[in-house]
Amino acid sequence: MTKAAKVDGAGFFRIFWSIFLPLSLPIIVVTVIWQFTQIWNDFLFGVSFSQAGTQPVTVALNNIVNSTTGVKEYNVDMAAAIIAALPTLFVYVVAGKYFIRGLTAGSVKG
Repeated sequence: MTKAAKVDGAGFFRIFWSIFLPLSLPIIVVTVIWQFTQIWNDFLFGVSFSQAGTQPVTVALNNIVNSTTGVKEYNVDMAAAIIAALPTLFVYVVAGKYFIRGLTAGSVKG
């Protein structure tokens, strides 16, 4: 493809924007989804370096679960877990087709 584009007179940036970037869009989306999930679920960094008012949601969820006294309220814990999981689920639902495309882009085709 790149040789054909060079024969047609396309320069480096035209080849990049017209050929390489559209072909790599699914794997870029997969990378963004995985990076978002990793950052959102990063527990150890949040425990180690955050203060009381700036904790990530996973640390706050852990504090909610471990701070109950007396009767364990599982409904509150599960509601907090679902609220903490909603942004990641939203990203997967919105970008799901790109996620599947990106994962299968490097697979063996037959």
